[in-house]
Amino acid sequence: MTSWIRFQSADEKFGFGVLEDDCVIEYEGDMFGTARSIGIERHLDQISLTSPCAPSKVVALWNNFYALAEKLGKAPPSHPLFLIKPPMSVIGHGQPIVRPACYDGKIAYEGELGIVIGKRCSNVTVQEADAYIFGYTCVNDVTAAELLNEDPNFAQWCRAKGFDTFSCIGPAIRSDFDWQSARVVTRLDDVERQNYPLSDMIFSPAQQVSLISQDMTLMPGDVIACGTSVGVGSIKDGATVSVSIDGIGALSNVLQLRRTPSGAAEG
Repeated sequence: MTSWIRFQSADEKFGFGVLEDDCVIEYEGDMFGTARSIGIERHLDQISLTSPCAPSKVVALWNNFYALAEKLGKAPPSHPLFLIKPPMSVIGHGQPIVRPACYDGKIAYEGELGIVIGKRCSNVTVQEADAYIFGYTCVNDVTAAELLNEDPNFAQWCRAKGFDTFSCIGPAIRSDFDWQSARVVTRLDDVERQNYPLSDMIFSPAQQVSLISQDMTLMPGDVIACGTSVGVGSIKDGATVSVSIDGIGALSNVLQLRRTPSGAAEG
């Protein structure tokens, strides 16, 4: 299996490559097209990870796990229920989640599996869908929870989930990943909050890709966040959320303390 990352080097150069132990072998070209190694090896402590892809959109599912549906008293849907998160919301491993200046309320984490699309995808069948999946990654689908139902006339899913830095993706994209035997584990300041099997999904990755591709064209690098299960909770300013999936890695981000106009941290 291959793990792909994107990075920024100390000289502020952006690049991508393949992880091998504690190094990255740098590539050139297009990660989703023609890519070749250029023979440069960089140690991980010499680079900063960015999001492993730059999606044109993040498609985020709701109510896609039987355990959570049962807890919420919801029937399994007949089609994936989703919202769209903008590309400006995407950050990578180690980058801060920034509390919106306009919002003082609860911010929630959701540890999830992410599907990364590898080529233009429209109206594909379930049988064809795997050929359009480049690989899998970890996602923290962050939510300004108190905005969801702020207006009783309209649920504000896109606003609550679309703030800058509210789509944490990474640390890597793993190809040929056996999602059916994996679990998502979310830790808040090293305390386990979520630990659930991906086999409990209502719609499999292939079903998600097929059905969503019938609603919109998916492009290379787009991410489908597969939804979360039980254990969602809130993040305090300064806390670290880590979403890990064996075979992919651990995605960690800190909710950044708000800054006053003078630059001092509030707290």
